[in-house]
This record gives sequence, C-alpha cells and structure tokens, in this order.
Amino acid sequence: MASKTSYYTKEGLEKLKNELSHLKTKGRADIARQIAEARDKGDLSENAEYDAAKDAQGHLEAKIAQLEELMGNARLIDESKLDASTVSILSKVTIKNKKNGASVTYILVSEEEADLKTGKISTQSPIGKGLLGKKKGDVAKIKTPAGELEFEVTNIGL
Repeated sequence: MASKTSYYTKEGLEKLKNELSHLKTKGRADIARQIAEARDKGDLSENAEYDAAKDAQGHLEAKIAQLEELMGNARLIDESKLDASTVSILSKVTIKNKKNGASVTYILVSEEEADLKTGKISTQSPIGKGLLGKKKGDVAKIKTPAGELEFEVTNIGL
C-alpha cells in the first residue's frame, strides 16, 4: 500500500520527531523494565503481568512503526513560497457564516497537526477542503453533517 505524503510546519515536524524519539528511548526502556519485573515473578505460562507487558510492547512497537512511516513521508512546508491571495495549507483564513453572520478564524494544517482548540483545522476536513483555493470575497458552499453551509472568505493571511 502506497503511503501518502503529509506536509508539516517546522513546529509540527519537530513534535513528531520528539514523540518518536521518546517512544524509542524511554518507552522501550519502560516496557523492558516491566517485562523483566514480570519475568522475575515466576512461571510465565500463568503470569498475567508478563502477558500485559508483552501486549504493551507490541502496541509500542506498532506506534513506533507508524510514526517512522509518517516521518518517512513527511515534508516540511516552505512558508516563504506560500501565496496569501488564495487559501492553501498554512493560510490563516477568516470566514463569515452567511446564515448567522458569525466570523471565525482558522489556520489550515495537515491532518496530523489539526487541533480545533487552537484554531487549526485539517485541509482534509469538510471546511478545509471547501476553503482551499478560495480568494478573499469568495463564498464557499460546504457540506457538513449539519447540512450545506455558506461561508464568505473575509481575510487570508499567513
């Protein structure tokens, strides 16, 4: 199965590298210690702690493999080449709901960096997809679980 390329900000890529490094060092050391402690308790065939520690080791290694694959397909976004005239990844876009007049500002980021609490939405989300390529003053009709909504792009920045 071909993996997709993911685009990251410098901050997002650094966070990914730090998580991978933490899991490879501290995470593996903690699991090894748990397995050793469980092994010291005797018969492994009936040792639930040993089984749980081996399961945790499997989950940890799967997470490490997943992060390594993400890192292998990660690309750093060159912010100097971004255009503020149209909505694209890393755009800081203010939109106004045409129905109720409410305005909200989002930063469009990769799926892995999305965090609604900090105003970062994925370019793969319905709103993110609907805003990509729009210019200031354009109206985006976006299908959401709540129905079709219309948003006017009132500002685009970087």
